[in-house]
Amino acid sequence: MTVQHTDERRPLAFIVTRRRKWRFKGKRTLAALLLLVLFLAPFLWMVIMSLRPSMDAFELTLFFTPTLEAWRQLIAGNFLQPFGNSLMVSVLSTVFSLLLGVPAAWVLTRWRFRARRYVALWILVTRMAPPIAFTIPFFLAFRWLGLQDTVIGLAIIYLTFNLAIVIWLMQTFFAAIPVTLEEAAWMDGCSLWGSFWRVSLPLVKPGLAATAILCFIFSWNDFFYALILTRTNAITAPVAIVNFLQYEGWEWSKIAASGTLVMLPVVGSAAYAVETPMARPLTAMPRAAAPEITLLNMVFISLFLSLK
Repeated sequence: MTVQHTDERRPLAFIVTRRRKWRFKGKRTLAALLLLVLFLAPFLWMVIMSLRPSMDAFELTLFFTPTLEAWRQLIAGNFLQPFGNSLMVSVLSTVFSLLLGVPAAWVLTRWRFRARRYVALWILVTRMAPPIAFTIPFFLAFRWLGLQDTVIGLAIIYLTFNLAIVIWLMQTFFAAIPVTLEEAAWMDGCSLWGSFWRVSLPLVKPGLAATAILCFIFSWNDFFYALILTRTNAITAPVAIVNFLQYEGWEWSKIAASGTLVMLPVVGSAAYAVETPMARPLTAMPRAAAPEITLLNMVFISLFLSLK
């Protein structure tokens, strides 16, 4: 009788536990949605402003007749050229930084020499210096080399700052890989750089994705060097947006439309960092376990990188 009574209670206890889990999951989902709405409110307001007429940009009414006037003016005003320049500069600087920084980080992690710590510290110091300290040297050097107001010149500028980020971040990921894996590859006849390419590099794909995204966003959001070193040919999107702040008045609808367009690569990069299996360790959260938290991570990363 006792055993039968216990067997009858097991399904009831299981149902109660499951209901508690569903209630907890429902509360967590509701909290995630509320935070999502809270943090997306400024971006939604910017999108709505871009769809309003210029005279009614700051109206607080929810119901209005949307118009694409600001977007048409944006495209007709040749804003796509600065947008393409920003995209090209960010991609080039990210690729150059990874090509130079990833092998350097692997060498600094694996090779033991006396000045290794000083070299790593010197690399970090280059990132700590204020950007305005390098303005005049960069300006004079680029004018002498003929790289002023060029896309490749601006990409080289961003390379000098992103390189330190790549080396310091990738050193952490390479240090987490056991050296015995590379030694086993050497015993099987693999060369030094072969072990780096076939063993170490595939194991640091999450770190590679994270570092590439950070380098891309840092280059994409830069305004200072793009303002100083460009004039017309290589002008970037942040500088082009400032041109909408005219003496006669500020074109708020075009500013909102261009801001929405500039935010797309940021949100796309954050979504890739969170949702892609290769970069899933960035969130430290299983996708199936907490999808609403994953969505929040995407929003938080987007906000942080866009407001940097």
